[in-house]
Amino acid sequence: QVQLVESGGGLVQAGASLRLSCAASGRTASGRTFSNYRMGWFRQAPGKEREFVAAISWSGGSTYYADNVKGRFTISRDNAKNTVYLQMNSLKPEDTAVYYCAADYTYYRGGSYYTESEYDVWGQGTQVTVSS
Repeated sequence: QVQLVESGGGLVQAGASLRLSCAASGRTASGRTFSNYRMGWFRQAPGKEREFVAAISWSGGSTYYADNVKGRFTISRDNAKNTVYLQMNSLKPEDTAVYYCAADYTYYRGGSYYTESEYDVWGQGTQVTVSS
């Protein structure tokens, strides 16, 4: 089975930066490993639904961002380390949430990076709190 563990969250002032990490372990029943997964970041604030933040293709050649984080957040991956990152700059209080990484290893042509239901495995989340 595949497991994801997020780290790097914390309490920061508005305008500061954080880098979140998500480490993957294990493999799928079909033998796929991290380098075959589409990876995404989502976040959820108290009382709100989980929302898409960013995603990256298996090779890292394509990235996708929610409109409210474009230009501030950068997603990247290191397949040799089985890790995906989310660099968050110019943080705002509105970014306060639990951040979750997710893996999609059953993707297909025509599938969506943006849709929560596309993802197969989720981490437990890491708290990011931005004060003003």
